[in-house]
Amino acid sequence: MPAFPQAPVEVNVIGLFQDAAVLVINGGNPRTIKTGQTTPEGVRLVSANSQQAVVEINGRRETLSIGQSIAAKRSNAGRQQTVILSDGRGHFWANAEINGTSARVLVDTGATYISMSNSTARQMGINYLQGQRGYTSTANGTVPVYRVTLANVKIGDIALSNVDASVHEGDNLPVILLGMSFLNRVEMQRDGERMTLIRRF
Repeated sequence: MPAFPQAPVEVNVIGLFQDAAVLVINGGNPRTIKTGQTTPEGVRLVSANSQQAVVEINGRRETLSIGQSIAAKRSNAGRQQTVILSDGRGHFWANAEINGTSARVLVDTGATYISMSNSTARQMGINYLQGQRGYTSTANGTVPVYRVTLANVKIGDIALSNVDASVHEGDNLPVILLGMSFLNRVEMQRDGERMTLIRRF
């Protein structure tokens, strides 16, 4: 099996078909890649259909839909890091694994903790009712929240253990917010539409 350098590789999905995807890699020309093929940059198309593609970059897999991008690397010094790209509206979304469950998270430096609704927590098998109960004010009034500790949270090559999170009662939180309980444990470097997260040691 060929060895590929651990350099940053940016992949953008611009077309999806059954067992094939049109990818732009490192800003180059669009290329149609079939399932099972690996590009010279080390990007392997694991599977694809009209809705999403699963690509493997530097040994890890990401699920992307049309218009989504991903870039990741591990530095030569061994520091875990990943690059996430803006959605064009100034929002940075990332593919994450929370307690082993895949999730899409929104970077939010204004959130103290990783935050999610109780319905999302249930889907992930998080027993939030065992957490510390409190309250928070929202546009819809005061709602109960539960402080919990997530066993592991992984984004790209960055894997952290024992990350604090808050679970909000009701469905007033439609997305998972990647708050400072995670972000305080990484360095954040923004360069235009790119944000690099580097694990602190």
